[in-house]
Formats: sequence, structure tokens, C-alpha cells
Amino acid sequence: MDAAARPSEEVVVVLQNLVRTLRSLLGRIREEEARENNEVFNQQCFWDTLGQTFKVISQEATKLSLAFSKPPLPLVEDCQKLSEGLQNAVLAAATMYCWLPKSQGMTLRKSIRGAIAEVVDGTIQLIEVILSTPLQSLSQEQLMTTGGVWESCEQVSCLPRDNRASVLLVITEYLGVVKDALEEMEQAQADNMNPFNDVLEDEELGAPSNQDAYWSEADQQLLAPCMGLMKASKACLKKVIAAVKAHGKADTPEHVAQLDDLADIANEVSPRLQNWLQC
Repeated sequence: MDAAARPSEEVVVVLQNLVRTLRSLLGRIREEEARENNEVFNQQCFWDTLGQTFKVISQEATKLSLAFSKPPLPLVEDCQKLSEGLQNAVLAAATMYCWLPKSQGMTLRKSIRGAIAEVVDGTIQLIEVILSTPLQSLSQEQLMTTGGVWESCEQVSCLPRDNRASVLLVITEYLGVVKDALEEMEQAQADNMNPFNDVLEDEELGAPSNQDAYWSEADQQLLAPCMGLMKASKACLKKVIAAVKAHGKADTPEHVAQLDDLADIANEVSPRLQNWLQC
């Protein structure tokens, strides 16, 4: 490959340093604990600023990707400017997350943290693709990772704006898990009504070869109460969602904390269902 299509060692070092910085930042974002803040929180200002930082990240990531899409590749000075622009944009988004006070809700903070972490992770993937892909032309992988950063940045418009909306989203997701688990159990029960239906016989033994895949008598005795618990969980989560929609508020620290408690309780449903299905 022509030397003009390869980044210089100095440019490679700049990009590698950027990856290390972003990885370190990603770890801090995931470990950041909520802080108390006595200042008045301006919700509209927060979301306007966060949305702007995501736009800047998308723009800076695009600049970097285009700069390494074809020869001649940027010189080390230009690469340093591109790197600093992208790094500062990501730092601005992380700073916004740190500014979000605990009083706004832990569930809301988790949703924003997840969105920012996804953007940072996508940005890291883009840089790693640039470092690993021969730069004779814009590769499909580079196009996909660049698009991945765009998509992650655009999701800020879909994030819940307060803890009530965030908790509703979380509990609705848990309800979906319960529904899927219940459907899986109902299908398994239906399949077991005629255990050897449509099963090919073992050529040597003349008997079905996968009997172990069906419910034993002991399993069948447990199936009904397990499904009953799933149906009860489904009904309960539906009622919780209806109650939050009708009466949930995020206007005081007490109301916000109550919503977080609901999300924590609902969070216990999913792993328990997974344990049942794996038994």
C-alpha cells in the first residue's frame, strides 16, 4: 500500500492516545456516583445543552472519519486538532451527566448514563476501525461505525425527560420480558401436549430420540404454579404502569425517590424469570 495511504507513526500515537482517554472516561462515567446539588435545576437548559453536545460529538466524529476516508491523510497537527475537538465534545457530554443532580432521579440518571456510554463506546470503535483498516478508500466498516455514532447521538431526542417517564420506560421493558417469558412457557406447554408429535424416530431403536427435551411429570406439576406467578407478575406490572401514568409525579425529591423504588422492585422480576427459565 502506498505510504500516502498509511497514517504516520505520530498520527497513530495521537489516535491511540485518544482511544485511551475515551476508555478511561467511559470507566469513570459508569462508576460515577450521584451527587447532591443544592442549585436550582433548569430542566430545559439541561436538555438543550445535552442535545447540543450530542450534535457536536456527531459532527466531530464525522470530521475525523472523513479526514481518514482517503489519501492524502491528515498531518499530525491536523490530527491533533481533530482529536482534541472530538475529545472535548465527549467530555462536555460527560460533564452534563455529572451535573445532573441525584434529586432528579437515579433511574433517569441511569438512562442518560447509558446513552452517553453508548456514544463514547461507538466513538472508540470508530477510531479503532480507522487505526486497523487500510485507508485506500472509505471502508464499509468505517461507514457502519460512523453511522453507529450518528445513531447513538440522535437517541438523545428519545430519552425520557424526567424520572416519571424514565421509570415508566423501565417498567414497560420489564413487562415485555414477562410477556416473552410467559409466551415461551405457554408454547412449551402446548408442545408437550403431544410430546412425540412430528418427531422423527430413531432409526435403530424405532423410538423418538429426543424424549429428554420434554417435560417430566415433576416438571409438569411445577409448570402451572410457575405460569400462575408469571401471569400475576404481568398483571401487577400492568397495574403499576397504570398507577404511575395516572398518579406518578417527579416534582419533589420524595416523589422522585418513590418512583426509583418502584423501578428497583420491578428490576427484581427479570432475573428471577431468567432463573426459572434456566431451571
